[in-house]
Formats: sequence, C-alpha cells, structure tokens
Amino acid sequence: MEIDEADRMALARAGDEEAFRGLVAPYRHELLVHCYRVLGSLQDAEDALQETLLSAWRGLGGFEERSSVRTWLYRIATNRSLDAVRATARRGPQVSPTVNGVAAPEPTRYGEVPWLTPYPDDLLEVADPAPGPEAIVEQHEATSLAFVTALQLLPPRQRAALLLRDVLGYRAAEAAEILDTTVESVTSALKRARARLEADPILVEQRAQAPGPEPGSAQERRLVAAYVEAFSAHAVTKLVEILSDDVWLRMPPLPYEYHGRDAAIAFFAAIVHPHGRTLRFVHTRANGCPASGMYTLDPVTDTWRANGLLVVSFAGDRVSEVTRFETGVMASFGLPRILT
Repeated sequence: MEIDEADRMALARAGDEEAFRGLVAPYRHELLVHCYRVLGSLQDAEDALQETLLSAWRGLGGFEERSSVRTWLYRIATNRSLDAVRATARRGPQVSPTVNGVAAPEPTRYGEVPWLTPYPDDLLEVADPAPGPEAIVEQHEATSLAFVTALQLLPPRQRAALLLRDVLGYRAAEAAEILDTTVESVTSALKRARARLEADPILVEQRAQAPGPEPGSAQERRLVAAYVEAFSAHAVTKLVEILSDDVWLRMPPLPYEYHGRDAAIAFFAAIVHPHGRTLRFVHTRANGCPASGMYTLDPVTDTWRANGLLVVSFAGDRVSEVTRFETGVMASFGLPRILT
C-alpha cells in the first residue's frame, strides 16, 4: 500500500529511519543542486547535503509543519551550505608559471574561483522541479558554469537571497523565513546581488549571445565533432576558426582566464599538445553543455590515461566558452582514470 507524506512523517517521528528516507527522497537531487550552486563544488555540495539530512533527522521532533517538508529542508540545506562557505578558507588565485608543463602566455585576467567543479547532467535531469512564481532566472542559465562562477563572487547572504528568490522562486516572506531574517533584509541583499551579476562580464556576454544548438541535436553533435577533431589533430588554425570573437577559456583550479580570439590564439599556440601525442575523447554532459573526458595514449602500456574534462558552450555555431577541469572531477561522470 502506498504511504503518503503524512504517514511517513508520523513514522519518522516515531524513529523509523526507512520512513525518513522515503520522506526526504523526493528532494535529495534538487537539494544537491542547490548546495552546489551555493558552494560551486560538487564534493562540497555532497558533504553539505549529508549534513542537511543528518540535521533534519536529528531535528525532526522540532519541525512544527508550519511550512512544507520541502521548504523546511531548503532552510536546513541553505544554512548548512552558508556555514560551509564561512568555515572554508576560499583561496584566491595562485599563479603557476606553466600549464601542462608549458609556459603559459599572460592571461586576460586571473580567475577567483579555483574550487569550481562541473556538475553532471545526469544528476540535473532528475532534479528539475518547477520553480516558484517569483523565479526570473532561466533554468538553463541557472546551472551554467558562468552563473555558478558568478555566484561564488557574491557575499554568502546575497548568494542565498538570489538563489531562493530568482532561481527557486520563493516569495520574499518565504525566503526571509528560510534565512531567519526580515523581508527588508532579503530585498536589500537581492538588489545588491542582482546588480553585481548584471555587471559580471561573462554573464553579460552570455546573455547577449545567440543561443546555441538544442542539447543533443545533430547540429550540436557536428559542432562538438569539429572541435574535437581540431583539438585531436593539434590544428590551432582550425581550432581558432570555430571560436567566437569573444570566447572565454578557463581552467580551474589554475587561475588563468583568456578572453577573445587573439588571447585564444596565443594560448592555444603556446600549450596545444605536440604532434605525436594521440588523444581520445569520451563524451558526456556537464552543466547543461557538451563535455568530453580527454585521454592520452600511453605507448608503453597501450592504455589511455585521463588528461582532464573539457566543457564547451556554444553561441550560434561557434564555441563561446571552453573550461578545462583536472582529472579529479572525472569520476563524478563515470569516467575512469585509465581506458584499455
């Protein structure tokens, strides 16, 4: 017999752990996405989610049911994530003289979010509830790397206010209750957060660009194939030809960021893989965009060794953003360190 939420709540209050798991199960994935947006790191988000569920279990007796279970869990998750932000020493950019052992050209700017990691689309697909009536940020943008990066540069309370109001669509009074503050405080924080995001250079350009192809479409597959072919062949000229004029190149945790075609040419000319290195790509998706696990052939063992994850965004039929992540993030996408 199907057990409804009220029955699960009663059983959970009586100490039934299985009932509690069933009570929170519908919200786990969306809570993980929320923690990720606050923290910018999937690993940190997973830790925050576990803290959230533990706190909810321990505090179940104090839940007065004046709000929905979902809102109650968001209150816990938001505050646990904000606690993690405040407790973590977020380091600024640390300049390294090389990229993959090669001297890097002078970047356009130094990135400020070295802890950024990608989020697998497989987890996004099961965590897409309809936003509330106050939401104004499109869901595709709300999971983009550019948006998550911009969030990390906001003060914690502004970050939370913007997510609760503009992404999740909670009303001001509901957001104030979640943050244990006043409506006036939420409104003020939201106003400042919006102003800062409206000035973020990557978001400004992204919002002005032509939309890319539909996810998973034949056009998108053709564009990804062209990029991979140029990268695999070490063909800098072909690679640059498919970049937009205002392309961004990023590579957290390294702090280098390159903006525009000229900067991209200088970067790729300096660090493109030398001839003789054979590459293989395994396709996946991250943050709503095509992504590829990159592997290098080891001729001694005849195996393919992981060399990072590339996430690519498109504007029209051009590459508008390339973000390379280190091999440590690949396990979250089911990509092994070694392919045989």
